Amino acid sequence: MHTLIAVVLASFALVAAAKEPPNPAIDSGAYLRLASQAVAHREPRRISEDEFIRLARVPGVVILDARSRAKYDALHVKGAINLSFPDITIDSLNALLPDKGATVLIYCNNNFRDAPDPMPSKLPPAALNLATYTALYTYGYRNVYELAPNLSVNDTRIPFTRTR
Repeated sequence: MHTLIAVVLASFALVAAAKEPPNPAIDSGAYLRLASQAVAHREPRRISEDEFIRLARVPGVVILDARSRAKYDALHVKGAINLSFPDITIDSLNALLPDKGATVLIYCNNNFRDAPDPMPSKLPPAALNLATYTALYTYGYRNVYELAPNLSVNDTRIPFTRTR
């Protein structure tokens, strides 16, 4: 009987140890719930090269590049603004995108090939598109569209520019 109690208590200790330490600034349960919602919301909003170009020409549409500033400066979609993923915060989004209803176009490294320095490949499950879409969704942006295909920077009709 004491062995059974010891096993039960040890099991409770393992479960308690596996829980996250309390931190009101981190909520993995909410993150997983919102990421799941974002995935479902994202699927019909993945758009073609033609649709990306068409929407990019609409006044008021924001093209957001969430790569590092160095990668953005080296090569980015013409007209895109840069907000590096680690800098996506309540304040930065309020300053840059105060209208949560604005149309936002996103793209990232995994949308383009043949430019390994400014657009290095990431593993598909680690594509910045996923994290950026999830972050914007979590902050309340619902009018976000993501470039879907993987295009050659040499053949796409999407215009690029460099900052440096």
